Amino acid sequence: DRGMSSTEKPRIGDYRRHLLVCTGTRCTQDGAAQVLFDSLGEKFKAAGLNEGALRVKRSRVSCFAACKGGPILCVQPDGTWYHGVTPDNMDRIIGQHLVGGQVVADLVFHQGPGVIDGE
Repeated sequence: DRGMSSTEKPRIGDYRRHLLVCTGTRCTQDGAAQVLFDSLGEKFKAAGLNEGALRVKRSRVSCFAACKGGPILCVQPDGTWYHGVTPDNMDRIIGQHLVGGQVVADLVFHQGPGVIDGE
């Protein structure tokens, strides 16, 4: 009896945070967000975020309906939204937030319902 098990369940590795990057054209017409997304593999490896307890999963989204000041990214489950994410700002977010657990306050434009460590 195959019943409910006819479709195979997908599997993903454990992760601590999920980084969502808007690569939609309304956010960054020049493709800067896609370039930023493409750089994350190397940046995450260098920071030790590609595996282990602090692993960050990353995904592209096509629109957050927050179409100003891109590149825009969202860190879940913290619910922290960042704007104006240049490569330098990305390095700050990686070191301070994704590794250190402290938001980069001057880049945050919205804080959702997530709970930040130590608050």
